[in-house]
Amino acid sequence: MAELPAIVATLLPQLGGSIVGFKAAREFDSDWQKKLIRAPWSPPGWVFGPMWTALYSGMGFASYLVWRDGNGFKGPAALPLAAYGTQLALNWAWTPLFFGCHSPKWGLIDISLLDVAVWTTTALFYKVNRNAGHLMIPYISWLAIATSLNYYIYKHNPEEEKEE
Repeated sequence: MAELPAIVATLLPQLGGSIVGFKAAREFDSDWQKKLIRAPWSPPGWVFGPMWTALYSGMGFASYLVWRDGNGFKGPAALPLAAYGTQLALNWAWTPLFFGCHSPKWGLIDISLLDVAVWTTTALFYKVNRNAGHLMIPYISWLAIATSLNYYIYKHNPEEEKEE
């Protein structure tokens, strides 16, 4: 089945994002989260689920295009796919750092590294398949918003002191 690699690549980020999201779901309605001072430009909460579904689909399919056109992990796709894996791990790490650890600071550190990783991945994808690079642009745009939201929360909310 020729479509199977495209389907798997498209669903992989969804799967990881869903697992992380379900594990952190109890934190979404926690007292800590409800008390956060948010940026005035914060989108309503219902936007995040559909947005991440679309972004994960786009980045996943982009990774398939690079894998297909760059001869898998043996050819010129090897470095772009390694960068993709790195940014995906940073993406999945953000929710537990921010919500699970109640740490806007660690969320900001993670998302800042994620920004660099996604820009790098996008540039590397573009060299293998231009459409793959273009599919990453909405992700870059959303990350700019997400980074600004995280920064605002970091600057306007004191870090919680952990009791030992």
